[in-house]
Amino acid sequence: MTAQTAHGASREALAAARERLDALTDNTAVDAKLLADDLAAVTALLHREVSLRRVLTDPAQPGEAKAELSGRLLGGKVGGETADLVAGLVRSRWSQSRDLVDALEELTDLADLTAAQKSGALDTVEDELFRFGRIVAANTGLRAALTDRAASGTAKSELLRSLLGGRADAATERLVTRLVTAPRGRSLEAGLESLAKLAADRRQRMVAVVTSAVPLADQQKERLGAALAKIYGRQMHLNLDVDPEVLGGIRVQVGDEVINGSIADRIEDAHRRMAG
Repeated sequence: MTAQTAHGASREALAAARERLDALTDNTAVDAKLLADDLAAVTALLHREVSLRRVLTDPAQPGEAKAELSGRLLGGKVGGETADLVAGLVRSRWSQSRDLVDALEELTDLADLTAAQKSGALDTVEDELFRFGRIVAANTGLRAALTDRAASGTAKSELLRSLLGGRADAATERLVTRLVTAPRGRSLEAGLESLAKLAADRRQRMVAVVTSAVPLADQQKERLGAALAKIYGRQMHLNLDVDPEVLGGIRVQVGDEVINGSIADRIEDAHRRMAG
């Protein structure tokens, strides 16, 4: 669930929870990585314990009573910041019981991305998530190994460690490992796309997937990024991919919108837009 896909009460509850997370992690004394680890543990607990999840989302129960119950269950097991966040979540109303766990999962990922942002690694993590998605898409054997239901979470974690350990940022490895070992019904591709969008949202940016026949020069990237930012009214992050079959052209996808055209034409149009 995301702010875009949630409905009704759950959308409002998720939006409020994200605001509380932002306010909490703005405090430099808060360890966002530790917060992510704690939130991941709570997510796993409520995913596993369906009856408990239903009690904590029962609209017939007073919000304060549910918050007190979660406090008793989590007290001493997670940090105080995590316990407070969960208490706020269970005080809220949810359209479906499952939405609470989806929200916890999103907050977990956002906390890890915030940790990366604080360390100056958010750009790197965003790019690594995109590149890993491309690697998986191009390697059916790897995808099969990472999505094999018969394989243990430990085996998948070890495989990812061999692939990413020391080669990718620690936040990237944590995010991908959680997705692979606890997909909760998501496909690997959908999960990676969701993580990349969360990373972009962390900086209030939109993502443009740019596919070109040859790598773009720095000046071309700057002009294209500036033109797209002017068109959409928001800072634009370019995820760059090379595909020789584009035959000298360029393909830009922003959300569901696709822009096709030659590099020269698009750069010239970008120049005109910037000048205007």
